[in-house]
Amino acid sequence: MQYKRLMGIDYGDRRIGIAFTDLLQMLSNPHSIYQSVDMQTDAEYIANLAKQNSVEKIIIGLPLCMDGSENERTEITKNFGAKLAKLSGLEIIYEDERLSSVEAEDILRENKVSPKDRKKHLDKLSAAIILQTYLNSRK
Repeated sequence: MQYKRLMGIDYGDRRIGIAFTDLLQMLSNPHSIYQSVDMQTDAEYIANLAKQNSVEKIIIGLPLCMDGSENERTEITKNFGAKLAKLSGLEIIYEDERLSSVEAEDILRENKVSPKDRKKHLDKLSAAIILQTYLNSRK
């Protein structure tokens, strides 16, 4: 039996946070932050990274308004997801990302990460939170 990982994405205009599960798909771990170039290049990079890491599904944080309605960012994120699905051949699952960045910021603050260093970790931690939320919802 070959084990596969899940990948979590916190998609943004400037930075994309990336996280992976362990091989048993129980825990989410922050991986890296990719500096965005353009949607096509970004999707190609993520698709290649998914292939290199034996990913079977990609979980993308879906930015919604606090009332649950969609907005311009939601549409942009779905466009990215569609492009990524086409390039990677993988299933894309959207997970509500409301407050994931706030939660990540709180975790960094609680762990006494300096404001200067928080930017280095925020997006990949947000991706890990989005991915862990998805994992928890499957139980």
